[in-house]
Amino acid sequence: MKDASAPIPLVIHASHEAGAKIGGIGAMLEGLLQSNTYNIGVKRTMLVGPMFGWDSMLMERLNSPENQLTIHYSSLHGVFDNVAPHIREALQKVEESYRVALLYGKRTFGEREHEVLLVDVSNPDPDYIAQFKYHVWEHYGIDCARYSHDPEFNLYMAIAQPLYAALKALKVDEGLSPNERFIIAHEWLGMPVVFAAQMNEPGHWRTVFYAHEMATARLLVESHSGHDTRFYNAMFKAEEQHMDLETVFGDQSYFFKHAIIRQAIRCDNIFAVGSLVVHELRFLGGDFTDTNIDVVYNGLVSRDITIDERVESKRRLQQYAKNLLGFRPDFVFTHVTRMVLSKGLWRDLKVMEHLDELLWQEGKTAVLFVLSTSVPAGRSPELVRQWEAEYGWPVGHRADTGDLVGDEIAFFFNGVEPFNRTAKACRVVLINQYGWDQEHCGLRMPEEMSFPDIRQGTDLEFGQSIYEPFGISQIEPLNFGALSCVSNVCGCISFVESVAEDIGGPTNLVIADYVTVPEEFPIKTPFDALDIDWGVRDWVETENSATAAREILNKLPRSRKAMQKMLEDGTALAHRMSWDVVAERFFLPGLEKAREPNG
Repeated sequence: MKDASAPIPLVIHASHEAGAKIGGIGAMLEGLLQSNTYNIGVKRTMLVGPMFGWDSMLMERLNSPENQLTIHYSSLHGVFDNVAPHIREALQKVEESYRVALLYGKRTFGEREHEVLLVDVSNPDPDYIAQFKYHVWEHYGIDCARYSHDPEFNLYMAIAQPLYAALKALKVDEGLSPNERFIIAHEWLGMPVVFAAQMNEPGHWRTVFYAHEMATARLLVESHSGHDTRFYNAMFKAEEQHMDLETVFGDQSYFFKHAIIRQAIRCDNIFAVGSLVVHELRFLGGDFTDTNIDVVYNGLVSRDITIDERVESKRRLQQYAKNLLGFRPDFVFTHVTRMVLSKGLWRDLKVMEHLDELLWQEGKTAVLFVLSTSVPAGRSPELVRQWEAEYGWPVGHRADTGDLVGDEIAFFFNGVEPFNRTAKACRVVLINQYGWDQEHCGLRMPEEMSFPDIRQGTDLEFGQSIYEPFGISQIEPLNFGALSCVSNVCGCISFVESVAEDIGGPTNLVIADYVTVPEEFPIKTPFDALDIDWGVRDWVETENSATAAREILNKLPRSRKAMQKMLEDGTALAHRMSWDVVAERFFLPGLEKAREPNG
């Protein structure tokens, strides 16, 4: 049997963010792959995934110096001579066979460097894709013809075989036993690479499905006005009565992600990023009911600061508020997030309505900065300064100048603006711009301001999502002594609370419960919960946001001494939620479970 203390020779991470960080999985990989504990436990790491040659924005991100990618071979970039001749020939042979373009290189993560293998399928050979889809149907029962209208489905089916062929061409697994080589599929997008390995070399790889969410659950939460209030009440009641998801919500086979996720059971282990995702996976029924699923949380990149640094960052935020609004708030609240439905931004305003009255009674003031945009690439600094001069951006916004777009329009005109018209002690400012400095955000932002200030100077970070498998961003400011107000479906809660219990300290976490319904709405079966609509959810949100507001008010620090205590508690918490802790306690033991008992 393999010595469990010896490093694992090879771990391959299959992800759409293999080449560059785009979102949450990229943040997870960034944290894990620079962890000392991970790198002691894993000898060789490779990231494999797509190269988006047809998308100029994603290619710009891939090639950006900030991405710290060193290209050793890429026919798309015209780089051929930074690898040995036999490697170049092997990769070119794969490219010719599949009519694809490959990139092989290394990315730097902190002080560590890991290999990257990407494939561009802008003009692939359709025959190999058709053949692969046929074999997927034959082996896994996935009706690929049914889903072939979907570009995303086609992309990840197209990249699987050439990626696997390129791995074999590089001989990355040469001389290794099955228990020494792992493929981790990050979400459904990585599963086709697992399919390729399992079909080409049955039993020769250990495979893990890493559920960073449960796509069917997300769809059901987001697509109905009852959102999390409806879905989780139905799921929990169904658990009690031993019903599965499709019994309650009907056939989901039309959804290709659902069909792929159901095949995660064919992996040697399953990771879930939070305990609620475990429930969602078991809700699929069948073999998911009792298969092993390990919770492997996300971690935090902890960083120590002094109370003086924290106070200075808050001072900059307060000065920015004064420059914009004419007053220096006692408290600064923030929400750094994507402008998407799942983040539940309207809930921030509900809590703020209650806080406004409570703070007014106390003679205190507050400003909430919402840093969120529908344009991830950001607006040009020139445009921002023009809007700032013309109509007072970001306090004022317009939808006819290219300023507000997409979901920003409804959030501002239906939420922020009405709130600001009636509020007595608080204001909300929407900064719909990428970046947090004077260059990107206008001349009224203090010149010395930088992005760390919004994390380490805030008194409270909101994160009241309707679907949030973990939620790194929501709890990052805990490290710096802030409060964090999250919804009770946020997957990070159990990790935060367990660590706080271990160290015998407070969590600085405020949990807003938007799932528990009043007794006037009895739920005896999961089908009763299906009647929860916008009206019921809004009722629950209005009532329970008041509870969250009162808890926030009670926990807000009123003195430097109180800020110091919260900083100490938050720092201790973050240290125990680091990526080293995650690697040691959850990730590496989970890989051990994927090995055969006597392999």
